[in-house]
Amino acid sequence: MVNNHFKVIWARKATEQLKQAYLYIRKDSFQNAEKVRKEILEATEKLAVNPELNPPDKYKINNDNSFRAFELFRYRVSYKITNAEVIIVRIRHTSMSPKNY
Repeated sequence: MVNNHFKVIWARKATEQLKQAYLYIRKDSFQNAEKVRKEILEATEKLAVNPELNPPDKYKINNDNSFRAFELFRYRVSYKITNAEVIIVRIRHTSMSPKNY
């Protein structure tokens, strides 16, 4: 049986951005902070099975369609697909000005 699962890896920057989002939300609600973090982590783990589920990231300059993104709880999660991995590149709140990269 062939394992077609990708390994999901978090870039240091994305890990820090998720942590900062969690801490910011936690100021108002511990429960909401836990919910947002949990559901973002669950959504990224699902990428191991189907990384092309989401559309190409429109903010990635010269995107060869290996960079994709989705939004959850007003957070935009950008990731890169390689041959065997899905790399979570960054997380930004959608109220922030879009940033090309």
